[in-house]
Amino acid sequence: MNSYRQPGLVLTDHRFTVPLDHADPGGEQIEVFGREIVAASRAGQELPWLLYLEGGPGFGARRFTGAEAWLGRAVREFRVLLLDQRGTGLSTPANRQTLPLRGGPREQADYLAHFRADTIVRDCEFIRPKLTGGAPWTVLGQSFGGFCAVRYLSAAPEGLSTVLITGGLPSLDAHADDVYRAAYPRIERKVAAHYARYPQDIERAREITAHLAEHRPESAGHRLTPESFQSLGIMLGGGSGSHQLHYLLENAFVRTPHGTELSDTFQEAMRAATSFAGHPLYALMHEAIYGQGGRPTDWAAERVRAEFPLFDAATALAGDGPVLFTGESIHPWHFEVDPALRPLRETAELLAARTDWEPLYDPERLAANEVPVAAAVYHDDMYVDTAHALSTAAAIRGLRTWVTDEFEHDGLRAGGPRVLDRLLALVRDEV
Repeated sequence: MNSYRQPGLVLTDHRFTVPLDHADPGGEQIEVFGREIVAASRAGQELPWLLYLEGGPGFGARRFTGAEAWLGRAVREFRVLLLDQRGTGLSTPANRQTLPLRGGPREQADYLAHFRADTIVRDCEFIRPKLTGGAPWTVLGQSFGGFCAVRYLSAAPEGLSTVLITGGLPSLDAHADDVYRAAYPRIERKVAAHYARYPQDIERAREITAHLAEHRPESAGHRLTPESFQSLGIMLGGGSGSHQLHYLLENAFVRTPHGTELSDTFQEAMRAATSFAGHPLYALMHEAIYGQGGRPTDWAAERVRAEFPLFDAATALAGDGPVLFTGESIHPWHFEVDPALRPLRETAELLAARTDWEPLYDPERLAANEVPVAAAVYHDDMYVDTAHALSTAAAIRGLRTWVTDEFEHDGLRAGGPRVLDRLLALVRDEV
């Protein structure tokens, strides 16, 4: 273990060796990384543990600088573990560079089948007694981390003292088709709100889309297409995302000796915003997190999109309607335009065709839940359907919700201590 300090904090790095397949504990092992953080003034004290599970899938735990945001509130009473879920951050990363070590696409897909919420929870339960001496801990799950927390309640509630969820109550039984069928109307509302705020962006988006359709430029090997431009709509799910998108668009064009062209500034910003180089598991596993019931996910977002023709850029350009941005969805073309994903296209196809996904949630166990649970549900959350979230909330015995339109999906980041305070107060019956 390696300990070091930031202002007001003591940090300790932990590396755990866990089975790739927990059903085969003597088989292949991988490494999972976690960073322990405690207030310097309380470093020598016995404190309850709080495990933080990041959103995603495919993102390592946030790297904080000092006691900022919600972490500053948490270390007032907890010893915090920021876990890099398997395949992310420093936890045996899975990407275009490392996955070929597994073999070909078939071997890679079989390997990644062990990277869903069920196995992440098994990792947590493997790690917990090594840190807590066997005591249960509090879990704070953001977005996909909340999905993992509901799996935790389904599979190993004895390991939990309290569960706090922010923007992450999954449907217990929806297929990926159902998830995206509910998502596209929400995205359309977010786009309409953006254009109402910045009406000048309607024509600018059409101009950019038309230019990309004609010229198909590349930036650092990343092909810039109308579809990848539309995917910038994922920004609209955050509290400041509409403003960020507007500022990105206003730098789109520049006059050159050869006429008007897309600026280097815009092309680089678009490449950076749409690249999966830092989180390829998000693209590979995103639909797999909904895989249950013996059905393949089969590129659900792409198939369901055909039911919403207003999202077709060519149709928009042929008429006089606005180009609609898309949101949190993964499509086959992602594995053609992004150099970080291109070598993994066949692996993604095999995952999309997979039918042997195990059920993730146990409705009977959740209905008999005895663990205190509180969840922040963001009204009209672009990423997680509010109706699905509230249905799940009603299915988990004793769960208390805080439904708010004060924040978007990134409320834990934006609201920090206030969001955590509210959830702790709910599970402690203080409000």
